[in-house]
Amino acid sequence: MNAAVPLWIEALVGALLVASGIASIVAAVGLVRLQSFFMRMHPPALASTFGVWAVALASIAWSSALESRPVLHVWVIPILMGITVPVTTAVLERAALFRKRQAGRDVPPPLSKR
Repeated sequence: MNAAVPLWIEALVGALLVASGIASIVAAVGLVRLQSFFMRMHPPALASTFGVWAVALASIAWSSALESRPVLHVWVIPILMGITVPVTTAVLERAALFRKRQAGRDVPPPLSKR
């Protein structure tokens, strides 16, 4: 591939990118196979977070090998994903619970005493 990058870095980057792809496939299968909205929320959130971490680590390893120094600005992406994915999942879950309550379906009672 590239003479400036050692073979073990290329293997590591390749393995991380393949792991990210497998995580995406697992998330897609989870979306298709699971029955309810609440069950479908969990696999994509976890798999996307893992996939982003794997791609970011691959990018850090590759860029650091090319520049012969640590390249750490890529850490911003997985840190932001680690913050935003759980928040987004919680907001979607609460919106779905609200809609089910409004439709009169059987759901857990709200935590507030209004």
